[in-house]
Amino acid sequence: MLTFIKQIFTWWNHQTIGTGIQTLFFGKLVGKDHLGNKYYESKTGRRWVIYNGEIEATKIPNEWYSWIHFTKNKIEKSQDLKKFKWQKPHQPNPTGTEKAYHPKKNNNEIKKKYNTWKN
Repeated sequence: MLTFIKQIFTWWNHQTIGTGIQTLFFGKLVGKDHLGNKYYESKTGRRWVIYNGEIEATKIPNEWYSWIHFTKNKIEKSQDLKKFKWQKPHQPNPTGTEKAYHPKKNNNEIKKKYNTWKN
């Protein structure tokens, strides 16, 4: 029940009701990636993603990025993309969180470049 209420009032959790109805009536499942995202296409050629979990555009892997953006990539079609040992798994965008990069974060202090006139 809570999931249904979230679908009505929020767009950042999975899908909205409008997207769910469109997917049900007009969407054809094209595939699913290792993160659990589902990729759909309509008869008119429109393509969309139903994300698994929180919606974040960086969760689309390289294998599906070209497809969703209508980019023809000969490398991906000619061979399966193999993952190398040095490639890291996906990490969500840390901007605005405690894991975000800041040059002086390791010193546990962020110094101002100016002095205020009030002490």
